[in-house]
Amino acid sequence: MSSSFHNTRPIVMRASRLTLLCTLLLSLLAADAVGEIVIRKSGSAWARIDDNGTIRIKGKAVGRYESNGTVRKNGSAVGSIDNNGTIRRSGSAIGRIEAGGTLRRSGSAIGAIESSGTIRKKGSAWGSASNCCGNHGGKKSVAAVLVFFADDYFDN
Repeated sequence: MSSSFHNTRPIVMRASRLTLLCTLLLSLLAADAVGEIVIRKSGSAWARIDDNGTIRIKGKAVGRYESNGTVRKNGSAVGSIDNNGTIRRSGSAIGRIEAGGTLRRSGSAIGAIESSGTIRKKGSAWGSASNCCGNHGGKKSVAAVLVFFADDYFDN
């Protein structure tokens, strides 16, 4: 009996290692998926910010939000968001995303990106964002999309 147990031990060890490897791979894939920010508008997925900063609208890559705050549209720099939240278009300050989520245009509050992910415009729910909004960095990423890619949010 001990010899049959001894012969199955390598198989059990391989199965355990395979299970551990699969668990680790799934964890890595899940962590990667959680890093993406998905922005919903009127309940439907509208935009996504990939882990590498690529901005996609309805699945099509249209720009990029870089780690230094530069916002690119079709490869060209169109603006930036400073570390303190100042939003610039062609070098000129046009607004600000505050650490608390209030979004300002020329000093006036026009909306907010709440920690829960709810996006508000003039007090009303405009949309939502997932995996993003517990810190200022996540709110700045969402603000980049709203300001430079959402025609009906910032300039209206």
